[in-house]
Amino acid sequence: MLRYPAALALCILPWLWLIGPAAAAETDAPASANETASADEPLTLDSEVRLPEGLFPDDLGAAGPAVIEAPSIAVNPPARLTPPPLDQLTIMLDWFPSPQHAPLLIAEARGLYRKQGLNVTLKPPADPSLPAKLLAAGEVDAALARQPLLHLRNHDDAELVRIATLTEKGLNAAIVTGDPPPEDLASLATLTQGYTTREGADLIVPLLVPDSVRQADDHEPARNVHYEGERKLQDGDISVVADGFYHTLPAQLSTDGMDARVVPYEELGIPRHDGLVLMVKEDTLERRKTTWQHLDIALEQAAGWIADDPERAWQTLIEAYPVLDNSANKAAWPDIVRHMALRPAAVDNRRYQRLEAFLKERGISETRLPTRALAVDPHAL
Repeated sequence: MLRYPAALALCILPWLWLIGPAAAAETDAPASANETASADEPLTLDSEVRLPEGLFPDDLGAAGPAVIEAPSIAVNPPARLTPPPLDQLTIMLDWFPSPQHAPLLIAEARGLYRKQGLNVTLKPPADPSLPAKLLAAGEVDAALARQPLLHLRNHDDAELVRIATLTEKGLNAAIVTGDPPPEDLASLATLTQGYTTREGADLIVPLLVPDSVRQADDHEPARNVHYEGERKLQDGDISVVADGFYHTLPAQLSTDGMDARVVPYEELGIPRHDGLVLMVKEDTLERRKTTWQHLDIALEQAAGWIADDPERAWQTLIEAYPVLDNSANKAAWPDIVRHMALRPAAVDNRRYQRLEAFLKERGISETRLPTRALAVDPHAL
């Protein structure tokens, strides 16, 4: 029989109630006289009590704390989350890649499209007249054009809508050659004209050549020179390109010893308008609203990065597109950056309505389209 102080016994008395008669059972050996006498003594904190053998170990600290074994089943790490698939987009440029496409090209070079969940493919057209046609036919997701072409196409029910502006100023002008080039606008009517785009043919040439001249029997109609404006001017096949790039074409001609004069469209009475705009089909505005919003964000980030460090942006551009690394493009770069749209999604309602009014006054269109039918801010949809 074990002996413990009464204080400890008081702590374990509830356990004795639980173990019932088995805990109170005695061994077959008779109790000694001292044990019998102890049972009659009053219980104090100094009293000793008897506990059944084996109820507690002889050394309370010998067993130590209970040990819980770790589970033996190996737990595998969670599977990696698969990112959502990128939204595929095909954008057709209006021309071969050039510095005026910088926001689109820089966004690609810096991975800004992928950060917005987009996989963008940029395609140059086989002919400058194709981008708007292919977009209207659903062959591409978006296409670049100049603002006047957007108006002309929509008056033919093409239902295209501008969702972004790359340049806030037109980068085209009438380029006139000669020795020297004539200064008088009236004298341009007698020169051989060429054009590369529909707005060149339908909008600019009629301003350069009055109806009275075009109706003459010996008048030679303007020619579509496609991508060959520079060569046609060099060969003397034409003397005027109605819609040439005024940043680069005169510089390219000067390397061949040719003088060229730039006639800004404002001198022809055309209202100031956006240069390059990005168009989509109207029926995709709601269905692909999130896509167009993400695309605008990527373009805005690219334009901001270019404006913050134009020299670094130029280096990035020519590393990604070495064909752009020439003296004409480098000379044009500061002016292109200066007229680049820093808020591509923003719409200038006044510009679109002034151009609509001009087209109606010239008899090119019969009605005026609302701005909403021409341009939207995807973030306002």
